[in-house]
Amino acid sequence: MSSPGISDRLENVGNQFALTTILAFLMSIPVMLVTEGSKLNTFGPLWSSTPALSFNMLASGLWFYGYNELATMTIKKTSAVTQSVANTAKRVIVIVGVAIVLGESLDPIKLLGCAIGIGG
Repeated sequence: MSSPGISDRLENVGNQFALTTILAFLMSIPVMLVTEGSKLNTFGPLWSSTPALSFNMLASGLWFYGYNELATMTIKKTSAVTQSVANTAKRVIVIVGVAIVLGESLDPIKLLGCAIGIGG
């Protein structure tokens, strides 16, 4: 948002993210039609006959959009390094939380896999 006049037109980082998301969606439509267009005739009836599918896809899309907009606003208010460290901490919390909820033990091999997943 450092270009002259762009801050005035977009007003905030949320609008910038929304515009980027809309443009990415529009640009991905031709790619989707080329790669998956032949499957649209089976997807349409499935979408309309399975309410769980349509609800889950819409909820997933909205959740993904909200998460990414929050991440974009977090980077704007802090820094990319702070956001990266917080995201890594989130991964640790999710892994340990799921292990506790599901009653899984964290064997050394699982801990190694978690370390590789977190550390990259």
